[in-house]
Amino acid sequence: MSVNVEKLCREALDKNQGVLRLAPCWVPRSFLHPGRRIKLHPNDLYAFGAHRGGIDERWFASTTEAANDGRVWDEGLSYVVYNDEKFLLRDAVGELGADLIGADIWNKYERWPVYSKFFDNMGPIPHHMHQRDDQVKDLGLQGKPEAYYFPPQNNYVGNNFPYTFMGLEPGTTKSDVRRCLERWNEGDNGILNHSKAYRLQPGTGWLIDPTILHAPGSLCTYEPQWGSDVFGMYQSIVEGRYVPWDLLVKDMPKEKHQDLDFIVDQLDWDKNTDPHFRENHYLEPIPVADTASEGYMDRWIVYGRVDGEQRFSAKELTVEPGAKCTIKDKGAYGLILTQGFGRINGLPLDCPALIRFGQLTEDEVFVSETAAKAGVTFENLSDKDPLVALRYFGPEVNPDAPKVGDYRKYQN
Repeated sequence: MSVNVEKLCREALDKNQGVLRLAPCWVPRSFLHPGRRIKLHPNDLYAFGAHRGGIDERWFASTTEAANDGRVWDEGLSYVVYNDEKFLLRDAVGELGADLIGADIWNKYERWPVYSKFFDNMGPIPHHMHQRDDQVKDLGLQGKPEAYYFPPQNNYVGNNFPYTFMGLEPGTTKSDVRRCLERWNEGDNGILNHSKAYRLQPGTGWLIDPTILHAPGSLCTYEPQWGSDVFGMYQSIVEGRYVPWDLLVKDMPKEKHQDLDFIVDQLDWDKNTDPHFRENHYLEPIPVADTASEGYMDRWIVYGRVDGEQRFSAKELTVEPGAKCTIKDKGAYGLILTQGFGRINGLPLDCPALIRFGQLTEDEVFVSETAAKAGVTFENLSDKDPLVALRYFGPEVNPDAPKVGDYRKYQN
């Protein structure tokens, strides 16, 4: 099988000038309520079975398994589609290595260490955090920083609660949070009484470090993140739904599952109670270059660093009706189309209106490092509709990306 994967992948890359077609990757969550804005057919929202929960996530260019109870073996893993064959992107990366994702990433990680997804929920989810690397290393896991961008094309309605609680109010004490944990089985444990909600705006985003509490609201979110699915839920009830204690401690050592002081200390206190939280985490798009006169606009939508490292970054490309452009990037990337139709290096791109579970689409691809550096040609075949695509990159690919807060330089 491995020889076949390598052969098929190289054939696909050669035929499509460095571009691989990917199949939709759907992920359910048992404790969430689908928001119905990621174009999955309403009859298929519970395609994994009602006991697994509704599908409210679509993962892009993922080689990361979803950490769900009762999961199917390939849950969270993207497939490459070529002719009548399909194979895991994870296997393609394993076979081609540096030839696909670049020597820097392959030599350091020996995998594609990031992924992105659409997260689409009807309401808010529990106040939770994702651990740091050092907190889960002994469990054989990795930490997870993540970022948010709210694509206007997927947010024609805000659903039930377009606000996200983030961090903790300055002045909150560890004893305050400990008391919330003590009240876990008494109903709402009150953790949100110690946090602040920020109104979410389509076309903006946030960068969230590990160990920072956040309760994402109900906008559909594009989320570049590290290739891990660790988390700890610190809120006991959300919209009347009970959150099991197991979801708080699932990625903590078993001997610490009832140690409230240990659980509280999993949070970075300075980051959570930062009085300048918005200033240090809020993102707005920044133009990569002034190219409007050439019929396209490329913008940074996810940028900045987490603890001094660039773990991922992302851009949004808009090609005007009838226009064509060639875009050079510094590394491989996963791409999802959010509007329009056209071509990428001659391969069709088409943003569907509705997708059946298991249906193949023409809206998602993976671009090799070689192709990205040589330049990828985008063509908008519509004479009326813009072509809009989101693409995300691996670690340290874009050292020239802006810093958090740099968007202010471009405000009128």
